[in-house]
Amino acid sequence: MAQVAIVCDSSASIPEKVRAELDIRVVPIYIHHGDQVWRDMVDISQEDFYAWLPTVETLPTTAYPGPGDFMSLYEELVGKGNKEIVSIHISSKSSGTFEGARVAAGMLMEKMDDVKIEVIDTLSVAMAHGWMVIEAARAARDGARPAEIKALVNKMIPVTEMIQTADTLKYLQMGGRIGQAQYLVGNLLNIKPLIGMRDGVIVPLGRERSRAKAYQQMVTLVVEKVGSGSKIKVAYVHTAAAAETDKIRALLEDQVICVETIVAELSPALGVHSGPGATGICYFPLEALG
Repeated sequence: MAQVAIVCDSSASIPEKVRAELDIRVVPIYIHHGDQVWRDMVDISQEDFYAWLPTVETLPTTAYPGPGDFMSLYEELVGKGNKEIVSIHISSKSSGTFEGARVAAGMLMEKMDDVKIEVIDTLSVAMAHGWMVIEAARAARDGARPAEIKALVNKMIPVTEMIQTADTLKYLQMGGRIGQAQYLVGNLLNIKPLIGMRDGVIVPLGRERSRAKAYQQMVTLVVEKVGSGSKIKVAYVHTAAAAETDKIRALLEDQVICVETIVAELSPALGVHSGPGATGICYFPLEALG
């Protein structure tokens, strides 16, 4: 067991196998629909959620975990001997999750002066956030201390990118998470919008008239950012659209060197806002690791 425990929230969408291998602990976001309350990726699976979502007339809502949720996990980790914790979370500009973690950390450290908890705002989401958690867990496994892990994540924050497209922006708009991409909404029949995240908020990256063109534009944006032939780590993300990620992969890996790839289905807490059929990439240049 690593001396430093790594915690994240479920929006990171890290595949279960990877979480288990790296002993990453996850605090779930809540999903509400009528009288039902689900813990993200605990009480409902991606498969069941994305089959159900298109059938509802009222969009589910999400609620961030509060200080009590984080306190429960932090105290469990301390009880197991982890006196140092790094807790890494979705953009504070999109969710109150970071604040819940920060408050819990402060309360526990005030109560137990031998406990050290670093809480980090990634200003990101999905597997862009997830990559930071994964690399933090690897560093912890190799013996890095909290300050070193925080420095690593801070290096990754400005260069870790998400590019995503979907059949519709309906779900983002209904959920109020459209951000600066609002102008893409309208009578965009057959238009595939491209969105990303800048400084913690959703931003428009363009729009294309077909999935194929949207995928090609994703690759163009990556190459413009890192350069042709550069080495990157990439996660192909989707919501009930795994086969579509193969198409993006074929295009991307013809232009850059992907030294590590992960295919990850977005957690239901994110799928509420993107809907089924979303696809995208989350990546960072290998040089960010030093």
